Amino acid sequence: MSAQKLKEFLDSNKVKYKSVAHPPAYTAQEVAAMTHIPGNEMAKTVVIKVDGEMAMAVLPASFRVGIDTLRDAIGATLVELAGEQDFQEIFSDCETGAMPPFGNLYGLDVYVAEKLTTNEQIAFNACSHAELIRMPYRDFARLVSPRVIKFAVAEED
Repeated sequence: MSAQKLKEFLDSNKVKYKSVAHPPAYTAQEVAAMTHIPGNEMAKTVVIKVDGEMAMAVLPASFRVGIDTLRDAIGATLVELAGEQDFQEIFSDCETGAMPPFGNLYGLDVYVAEKLTTNEQIAFNACSHAELIRMPYRDFARLVSPRVIKFAVAEED
């Protein structure tokens, strides 16, 4: 989905959001710093494979996916990070690595780190490395119905 289609989807679901253009940035941490959004509100979308099926893990910018923790929590045999070549075709309407966390719109399961659910707001890439969307977390949860799990691990310095 393009940024325009994402906004149309949010509008059609009566979500109040803010679109923020920014200079190109390629990590969620960089985007958070550049746009003055707290790192715990800036969500990064990580594409994973769960027993061979694509899915999304969504977590705060300053954390990483605890693969073993996630695998155990969902009862999977194997959870691994997907390579860009694995998911580029699925998200052909987005810049590589700038997928919004709406896996449900792509037929993917979405797992959200419990740490992200405590925020009033969530911000994420809007299909590009130069625009983000900021919206209420409760609206995100309503639209995506993600599975909330404790799997975020603090990034090591």
